[in-house]
Amino acid sequence: MNAVTEKKPRLTTSAMIASIASEGQRVQAAPFGKALVAYAANHPEIVGMTADLGKYTDMHLFAQAYPERFFQMGMAEQLLMAAAGGMAKEGLTPFATTYAVFGTRRAYDFIHQVIAEENLNVKICCALPGLTTGYGPSHQATEDLAMMRAIPGMTIVDPCDALDIEQAVPQIAEHKGPVYMRLLRGNVPLVLDEYDYKFELGKAKRLRDGRDVLVISSGFMTMRSLEVAKQLEADNVGVAVLHCPTIKPLDEATILAEARKPGRLVVVAENHSVIGGLGEAVAGLLMREGVVPARFRMLGLPDAFLDAGALPTLHDRYGISVEKMGATLKQWLG
Repeated sequence: MNAVTEKKPRLTTSAMIASIASEGQRVQAAPFGKALVAYAANHPEIVGMTADLGKYTDMHLFAQAYPERFFQMGMAEQLLMAAAGGMAKEGLTPFATTYAVFGTRRAYDFIHQVIAEENLNVKICCALPGLTTGYGPSHQATEDLAMMRAIPGMTIVDPCDALDIEQAVPQIAEHKGPVYMRLLRGNVPLVLDEYDYKFELGKAKRLRDGRDVLVISSGFMTMRSLEVAKQLEADNVGVAVLHCPTIKPLDEATILAEARKPGRLVVVAENHSVIGGLGEAVAGLLMREGVVPARFRMLGLPDAFLDAGALPTLHDRYGISVEKMGATLKQWLG
């Protein structure tokens, strides 16, 4: 008897850089690039810079609109950050874009010494943060928040969706000092407009309330937390979602007020290693202030070099898909 082996579909490149949007979810194209172009129209001090990745960070839209204010630095991230610092010293406000792994790991010393030590007005906006690519550890910036949090005076933003990005751009431009913003690119999901949400730099926003679980989240894990909350309603589980788009400085007052509500499981959900990100920032805050929730858990990426592969597979494997996150919350609730 001959056995017939069913061939599995070949893994394609698109599966390794797939959109984080759920099937049927509304999206908005290139919110970062469009917002920067709109803001720069009345602010001639804004310049755009990239390290050979304009098309892949939406910076190509700025280059088309303002070619005389756009600087292509080539594959030289240290040069990108050093030049951005020099331009800032001359009174310009550079927006420097690249992939998060290159902007943090490869150029860290230049950000630290050239930009941050002198509190220069440079906005570093980096695509492919955390596990948003399947190309393996060389491209997965799972430790970028930990690195940037350690730099004195660095403001850090991890937006959830297109609305968050669109509203964050003018605010980080007007903020005096260096900013690191994680960047979702291309067709970016749009979800926060359903929650009467407005981005405010340095502020966390409660998007929904719930009696059983408080999820404190950032980045695209906020939209997944909202999906999980809706699903768990069917099991009579109330899930509150507190979105923290600003990782540093942390909105301590809002987090403490929510964490002090009795009887809830408190979970921090983030697209980052459990080492050094939002989870440890919140845990440290609760410890310092003597706030002891009923239970505290962190839902993030492991302290490991992650696998390469299709993003949906990897998100399931490392527990940050909607399905795995929902199952984990149920398990923790018992």
